[in-house]
Amino acid sequence: MAWFYLFLAGISEVGWAIGLKYTEGFTRFWPSALTVVVMILSFVLLGQALRSLPIGTAYAIWTGIGAIGTALAGMVLFGEPRDVLRLVCLALIVAGIVGLKVVTPS
Repeated sequence: MAWFYLFLAGISEVGWAIGLKYTEGFTRFWPSALTVVVMILSFVLLGQALRSLPIGTAYAIWTGIGAIGTALAGMVLFGEPRDVLRLVCLALIVAGIVGLKVVTPS
C-alpha cells in the first residue's frame, strides 16, 4: 500500500505544481485554494508512504514523479519544448525511479 500512496503523492505533486501556474502568484482565490488543498494531500500521502518506505527512496521517487509529470503537463498545457534531448532526460528520471523501486524492499 505504501507504493500506492507514494504514487498518488507524486501525482498530487504534479497537480499542485501545475496549480501554481493558475494561481498567478496566489492572487486568484479558487485556484490558490485548490492548489493548497492538493499540496496538503500530496504531503499527507507522502507521509503515509514514509511509514514503511525509506525516506531517501520515497523522496526521490516522489520528486521524480512530480518532475516528470509536471514537465509533461507543461508540454501539453503550456506548449513547452518537446525536443529529443529533453525527452531523453525525462526518460533517465524514469529509469532512476524504476531502479529505486526494484532495489527497495517493499
